[in-house]
Amino acid sequence: MMSKAMSRRQVFFSIGGVAAAGVGMTLMPGLAKASPEEVQKAIKEMIGDTTPQEGKVSLDLPEIAENGNTVPVGVSVDSPMTQDSYVKAVHLMADGNPSPEVITFKFTPQSGRAEASTRMRLAQTQNVVAFAEMSDGSVYRAAQPVKVTIGGCGG
Repeated sequence: MMSKAMSRRQVFFSIGGVAAAGVGMTLMPGLAKASPEEVQKAIKEMIGDTTPQEGKVSLDLPEIAENGNTVPVGVSVDSPMTQDSYVKAVHLMADGNPSPEVITFKFTPQSGRAEASTRMRLAQTQNVVAFAEMSDGSVYRAAQPVKVTIGGCGG
């Protein structure tokens, strides 16, 4: 009769398999990066065919992230946040991650300010880009490179 509980040996083999897969991805960081086509597709899904303009968006990121597992990021958009003129959404993306989409923050005029912060993982040195969708349909962007010394997405 077989026991449903995993034996100690099975647990160690499972952990070893996961660790080996992680080491494999670390040794092949190129496999863990989105292709330029995937990045462009992600941008199109975020903002459609609108051409983003520079300005209004500010990113707060470290120039160098010693550990890509937890990189602080802040974003703010200059907007009056009134019923007639407000930020609808801010999309963050990291073009060197396996999946470039990081997070989307949604706003309304009741938000008061278009500001948000979080932490994200960065697989390698790359650009972090923020796209701000405005209530009038316009889109603004800001980008900042971040040098990552230890990757956080298997790279």
